Amino acid sequence: MPLRSFLLLAMICAVWALNVVVSRLVVDTLAVPPLAYAAMRAGVVLLVLLAWLRPIPQGLPKVLAVTFAVSGGSFALLFAGLTVASPSSSAVISLSGAPLTVLFAILILGEKVRWRRALGIALTFAGVLVAIADPAGWSAGGGLLLVFASAVIGALGSVFIKQLPLEPLRLQAWAAFGSTLVLVPLSAGLESGQAGAALAAGWWLVAAVGFSGLVVSLGAHTLYFRLLQQHDANLIAPLTLMTPVFTIAAGAAITGDEVSATLLIGAGIAASGVLVIIVRPSVGLFKPLLVRPRL
Repeated sequence: MPLRSFLLLAMICAVWALNVVVSRLVVDTLAVPPLAYAAMRAGVVLLVLLAWLRPIPQGLPKVLAVTFAVSGGSFALLFAGLTVASPSSSAVISLSGAPLTVLFAILILGEKVRWRRALGIALTFAGVLVAIADPAGWSAGGGLLLVFASAVIGALGSVFIKQLPLEPLRLQAWAAFGSTLVLVPLSAGLESGQAGAALAAGWWLVAAVGFSGLVVSLGAHTLYFRLLQQHDANLIAPLTLMTPVFTIAAGAAITGDEVSATLLIGAGIAASGVLVIIVRPSVGLFKPLLVRPRL
């Protein structure tokens, strides 16, 4: 891989990592309800990609369900978890998306798993358990459960994403459409104080929504898919493991996360398990979404 491509991928991973920290600040410090924030993010993406909704794809219900799972659904749960959990611990929990995707593929697609990927699955879950064994992890147990639920929903969607005959921008457009369609009424029915929190947050919220929707979802993901066109996914996907490393570092630097030796050891074990899963051949799975099962 040329140095330019590696540096571009490192920048993409840094943007993804920073998004977790920014989201934590929005739902915690600015007290913006998480479903409302997820809906705002989806709405911004939808406004930009309206033209990519045409023509309407075949199997629209499946398209909406799958894209919502890897977009608004998983992001809404992640943001809800971040109201309690730290970005650093959330990054480690999110690594469970890779083994969950493989397990769903076994159950749904009949994916065959040999001992190496089975070892990777075991290592990842063991690493996650080690990471949450830290006292700080137990204190944010409810939030981490929501982050894990986010990984479950994203992994379930990732199993089917390869079956959708949509190019990346159309995929994101329909993900934004479905997410807006679901999250706006959900936020209206389950949350309160959205308008007051948005007004109080002011331009900080505008900047965060713009960053999450335009820079992260449109910019970083578009560049990521472009790199996948230029290089083998077996080379690109493992390098995205830089994302949890950057998230832990950003969490410690910006939100003051307590990064203990237990968390780092657990993260290392989980990441090594994900690496084993990624490098093993798989016909039915979209490998680029193993590490980051969200659009």
